[in-house]
Amino acid sequence: MKRLLKKTAAIFLTIMILFITAFFIYTSIYYKADDVAVNALNQDIKSGRAKEEKQYILLSSKTQTDSALIFYPGGKVETAAYYPLLSKISSQGITCILVKMPFHLAVFNPAAADKIIKEFPDIKNWYIGGHSLGGAMASSYMASHPDSLNGLILLGAYPYGDIDTQKALVLYGTMDGVLNREKIKGAVNVIPIEGGNHAGFGSYGSQNGDGIARIPGEEQQEIAVKTILEFIQKKQDP
Repeated sequence: MKRLLKKTAAIFLTIMILFITAFFIYTSIYYKADDVAVNALNQDIKSGRAKEEKQYILLSSKTQTDSALIFYPGGKVETAAYYPLLSKISSQGITCILVKMPFHLAVFNPAAADKIIKEFPDIKNWYIGGHSLGGAMASSYMASHPDSLNGLILLGAYPYGDIDTQKALVLYGTMDGVLNREKIKGAVNVIPIEGGNHAGFGSYGSQNGDGIARIPGEEQQEIAVKTILEFIQKKQDP
């Protein structure tokens, strides 16, 4: 009996070691932010426009308003890859909080917005958004906190959970090879970006399984920023 227990324990331990090893190998391979994004972030940190905390990157602007956007990065994408996109939004007076996710996977901290909202009591209008898996987790948060948020912004992602579709904006590139478009059919505010793809919302290069973009990533982000700002303005107009 003791031999059997020892053998069972050894097998279990071996399986656990293999699982943990496989997990760390899987999470160690991710899409890294390109040099443009990294350099822009570093420059803004030096100038004081951006502030890097342990769990997020804070982007502010001189024309600050009482509105803020919490953003969850896509799965296995380095946080800084979304700095150029969020920087453009923050330059228009919207505080942007770019969340750092454990192992670059928002599924491990979908409630990250809880602590952030508590840290900024002066913000009156909260929005949450994300790209790909980050968008799904942002949508899940919205579903469980419908009265705490003014709107949901999904980039290359579909609404997840029971949410008011009128409060959600869905943007996707027509060349997106990753997004399951069947799952966005129930959404109301759906805006396709002609020629854009899945990875174009971030600055991290190409992504496995994605389509080839017909427009530069910078152009896709410019269109996304314009649409997002219009959506936020519409939600705040009386």
